Amino acid sequence: MQVVDEVIKVVRAVAHSEVMPRFLRVGKTRKEDGSLFTEADLACQSALQQQLPQILPHPVLGEEMSIEEQDALWAANPHGLWVVDPIDGTTNFVNGLPYFAISVALVIDGKSELGVIYNPVSDEVFYARRGHGAFLNGQRLPLKSMANSMGDAIAAVEIKYLRSGKLAARMGSVAPFGSQRSMGSSTLDWCFLAAGRYDLYLHGGQRLWDYAAGAVILEEAGGRIASLYTDDYWADTVWKRSAIAALDPALFAQWHRWVRANQ
Repeated sequence: MQVVDEVIKVVRAVAHSEVMPRFLRVGKTRKEDGSLFTEADLACQSALQQQLPQILPHPVLGEEMSIEEQDALWAANPHGLWVVDPIDGTTNFVNGLPYFAISVALVIDGKSELGVIYNPVSDEVFYARRGHGAFLNGQRLPLKSMANSMGDAIAAVEIKYLRSGKLAARMGSVAPFGSQRSMGSSTLDWCFLAAGRYDLYLHGGQRLWDYAAGAVILEEAGGRIASLYTDDYWADTVWKRSAIAALDPALFAQWHRWVRANQ
């Protein structure tokens, strides 16, 4: 886990030098796709681009790069690529909501091998390396026992990105879970699921940097993942990948069956 420890050290340092001093102090700009970015996003990404290759000599793909740069990096580096979201939850960040994170993953042959996600407000760092388990600040995940039934489950659901109008409508009228959350940071949603704070997860389409670190953290915590279209999660579309996930395998089977039946 030495590499993970080095990544955590870098992420913490960059968060405290580039992100938190700008919290509530920077203006926002909209990208072509309508999403927000700030000076803090750019400063954080730049620092990670400089420091991560010193840990392992792979290029860095970041959210704030152009689509052309991202495509080129992905195509040219199948055997090792750092994937970075400098601030996931930028809308929360600029509005003072303390639910955002810095996310770093190492992707090899299309699959994440390690993930580090850090919320600098709560000082919680979630991390995993494939085959070595998942942790929060040194404590193995999950932190608590899981819901025993769908009716008791807390689900993180991002309705906005569900392509199926039927599924979105059914989610609002006859959803099988007990309670629903949507808090504006995909990377932390994955972590909260891995920790047992959530029980179920559904997202209609995430970018690579939204899921790269979180998905491996969930898997290493014992969770299960599929997409809306295939059970082989890591084989689905790279740039906009949906997710059906749960921490408990039995709940996953029920959740997966309900979602697929209601698409």
